[in-house]
Amino acid sequence: MPKLRIGLPSGSLQELTFNLFARAGYKVRATSRSYTPSIDDPEIECLLLRAQEMAHYVERGILDVGLTGKDWILENGASVVEIADLSYSKTTSQPARWVVAVPEDSDVRTVADLNGKRIATELVDVTRSWLKDQGVEAEVEYSYGATEAKVGAAGLVDAIVEITETGSSIRANRLRVIDTMLETTTRFIANSQAWSDPWKKQKIQRIATLLVGAFQAEDKVGLKMNVKRGDLDAVVNRLPALKNPTISNLLDESYVAIEVIVDESTVRDIIPVLMDAGATGIIEYPLNKVIY
Repeated sequence: MPKLRIGLPSGSLQELTFNLFARAGYKVRATSRSYTPSIDDPEIECLLLRAQEMAHYVERGILDVGLTGKDWILENGASVVEIADLSYSKTTSQPARWVVAVPEDSDVRTVADLNGKRIATELVDVTRSWLKDQGVEAEVEYSYGATEAKVGAAGLVDAIVEITETGSSIRANRLRVIDTMLETTTRFIANSQAWSDPWKKQKIQRIATLLVGAFQAEDKVGLKMNVKRGDLDAVVNRLPALKNPTISNLLDESYVAIEVIVDESTVRDIIPVLMDAGATGIIEYPLNKVIY
């Protein structure tokens, strides 16, 4: 039986990735000491790896596909096929940002002020390339962790390039962002030779379709309701639909049924408005996948 080897990110994204696969229809399980999770598809083999290393192993063909950030694809200079953009992260569904930060009381105000300075980051090659494009010459060193602690009172470096989602850690360490270097999201990537293999390509495409569908269903819900035909236009005009609503006839010819997908965050505001417009029997239900 042919197999597709897939790399899943360990660490902070592991649980979120397993949950995404579950919504896509795949049950992935791993013990605390295991780097080879089980999955309920005999055609797939899984391996847990740090996201920082994923693109390297996919490019070499050790893995057929994997999930990693756009930032680590660039840092590895990896030649891979980007199949899908899945903008999930530890805390938000927005892209994470690699920012240039300095102490609040630093005299560095712009990127140009970093000339001759020392900068610590995990994203060394991307930072060096970006600074070169900015016409800035600075010393960039690899940070093995606790990057925020190396600037400020410790005085080990003058600035850092660090990833942030909400900015809370930057503020907590009394740092000031002077520029955004890069926005990054999680990508589903494939090895170019695997992508050229007909069986693997079809398998990859099917997995990607389900993952994207599961991701697109996040924060969305379905609404069903009954509406008198005379109130139909008033109700439809108040629906912020993902697509045009589905309208079905009922046995009672004076009513129709409406079904629509909406953002979950808007439901509490929409339902009272729909009731005022004449909707009755409103049902809200969760979604696992939304596939266009």
